[in-house]
Formats: sequence, structure tokens, C-alpha cells
Amino acid sequence: MERILVVIRNKSETTRELVHEAGVVAAGTGAELRLLHVMPDEEYDERMSSRLESKTGGYSLDEAEGEAKRLAAEVGRRALSDVDVDYDVIAAVGHEEETILDVAADQECDHLFVAGRRRSPSGKALFGDLTQRLLLNFDGMVTVHLTDER
Repeated sequence: MERILVVIRNKSETTRELVHEAGVVAAGTGAELRLLHVMPDEEYDERMSSRLESKTGGYSLDEAEGEAKRLAAEVGRRALSDVDVDYDVIAAVGHEEETILDVAADQECDHLFVAGRRRSPSGKALFGDLTQRLLLNFDGMVTVHLTDER
């Protein structure tokens, strides 16, 4: 294991636990740690439309990436305060699955950490959520931190 990419989707306790676990693994193995938050296209479009409607101006891609980076950095600071590990923060705007896989490839990450929800037996049969798609499409190890959160 050389490089770990942690997918940060929000600021929840589950996300902080996920980042902490990845940090402990990175510290213990000497792996490099990358924290990634992708602002989905839909969220970016909503924010831009909202600002245009309120006549407060537009919402640039740079602003969106800055917000995404601040969110990932805040989660990293809180989750890794007691772990002796360095990390890089990466932010992007785009389609979540494609962007995560592209960043993982660009950064040459060989281990992905992502949060997932516990699903009913029928829900497990559906390959519709992001976690399942990443499990199927990432070319490396994937650690999933399961939660009952919705």
C-alpha cells in the first residue's frame, strides 16, 4: 500500500471516523494519504442558479472547488488531530464516481476508503449507489465504513 484516497462526502461523524481509520492505516504503513471531496455537478448547478436568481452574482468553478477543499480540510483537521500523519487535500466539481476514479488514477492511489450505508437484502441486489459502483470499478483495495445513517 502506497497511497490512500479517502472520499469525503460530508462532515458527519461517520465521515470523521472513516478519515481517522484511514489516517491510522496510513501512519502504520507509511502510505501517503489523500483526502478528496467532490462537489457533485447537481449541487454546483443548484448553487449557481440560486446565486443568479438572488442577483448576488455567479458561482465560479474556483469558488466551488475552494468550498470543497475547505470542507475536506476541516474534516481532516478534526479527524486526524491525534494521528501523526501528513495528508493532502484534493477538491473537485463533477460527476462523483467518474471524478473519484479519475483522481485515484491521477494520484496513483492503490487503496480507497469510502463510507457506505447498510442496505436491506433487496437493496444489496441493486447496483445503484456510489459505494457499490466504486467497489466494482476501482482497481485496488476498497475499505467501506458502513453506517445506518441515511
